[in-house]
Amino acid sequence: MTKESPGFLNERYRLKDLIGRGGMASVYRATDERLGRDVAIKIFELRATDASDIQRQQAEINVLASLNHHSVVTLFDVGVNRTEADGPQIYLVMQLVDGVNLRQRLEGNPMSTRHIAQIGYDLAEGLEYIHGRGVIHRDIKPANILLEEYSSDTRTHARLTDFGIALFPDSERVTNLGMTTGTAAYLSPEQARGEEVGPASDIYSLGLVLLECFTGETAFPGKPIPSAMARLLRDPAIPEELSPEWRHLLTTMLFREPGQRPSTAEVVLALRQAVIAETGRHRGAADHHLISDEPERLREIARLDILDTPADGAFDRIAALAARLFSVPIAIISIVDTDRIWFKSHHGLEIGEIPRDPGLCASAIMSDGPWVVQDARTDPRALANPLVAGEFGLQFYAGVPLTTRNGYNLGTLCVIDFEPRVITGPELRTLTDLAALVMSELELRLESRRVAL
Repeated sequence: MTKESPGFLNERYRLKDLIGRGGMASVYRATDERLGRDVAIKIFELRATDASDIQRQQAEINVLASLNHHSVVTLFDVGVNRTEADGPQIYLVMQLVDGVNLRQRLEGNPMSTRHIAQIGYDLAEGLEYIHGRGVIHRDIKPANILLEEYSSDTRTHARLTDFGIALFPDSERVTNLGMTTGTAAYLSPEQARGEEVGPASDIYSLGLVLLECFTGETAFPGKPIPSAMARLLRDPAIPEELSPEWRHLLTTMLFREPGQRPSTAEVVLALRQAVIAETGRHRGAADHHLISDEPERLREIARLDILDTPADGAFDRIAALAARLFSVPIAIISIVDTDRIWFKSHHGLEIGEIPRDPGLCASAIMSDGPWVVQDARTDPRALANPLVAGEFGLQFYAGVPLTTRNGYNLGTLCVIDFEPRVITGPELRTLTDLAALVMSELELRLESRRVAL
């Protein structure tokens, strides 16, 4: 088996396309024949056999195996391929993220401020999670940020990958400029000086990544050593046209002294506020009828005459199909009324309605597309929700708005689980298609009633 001719790994993983290649490993798209799902497999090169290489590989395995967060790529399996004549190969089986990395995205059209805020918020949440477990990534850069497109009309979700040089509890935290401890263009000043590194180092690197998203240019380009040393002599230029909030955030994240930078929690809060602000501006200009047009949305519900209808076999079949496709215990077709959420179909659930306030469907209808909580225990949008914190114990929610032809979100088709889980882009597209079937059925019934009259 070679990088150019993928094969069958340990009678389970069928290797397909080469996704990426680094100095010590290659990453393939593959199919897990046992579970019937696509995965990403990182195979370490045959030459990675001396003690330091093996130690570095084992360190990445240990780090990834301990992490479970929606902004960090999930590790599924670890193995050793012993079929090669030149020696064994360690490989990692990881979550496959459908999309491109941020480096590839930056080569395209300029990014909107809203998009940058969303990516930054995802990454800051991921850093807060790993920093809380004593892990320092040390290699935050665009190529190590994967962008997953849930569907064509919703936001991109960013995931952090490649923990090959990460530090974890009890690791030596002093680096050396002559060693491979990061990518020169994104090193923090303390990395460049060979000093002790902590969470503030990742914050600096994230600041450089966000700055590059705005400018389209690397702040410290050039060969490794001049690039690394440049940040010891000057601060990167922050564009004058950015808002005062963005200028303040980037300036503080990029202070040369680690102690002057904001904490990871402070960056999460700042970027959360940026997402809220940018989303509000986007919705104000977009041709969508969300919460600001609540009376019109309720009139659409009345037009379709769906609140007082009896149980419906067609909707029950769609909900049951969604539950089977996603292997979840609960699937719901909901309509969000003034103060209630009515469950027009509720596969796996006995109740037919709940108050509007705690319902996640009420949040989902304010989205332009799928609204996903992959781990409610860590997602700030849901962790205090009574359905999550209380006896019900909801841990996973994926809902697609039921949108009328003129743009009003009436309710959702959602799937629910009591365990956190990862949902892929193709899966969300399937859920979106099922939601479209629900809306087609509603409109068809309205037309049938009109003809009958």
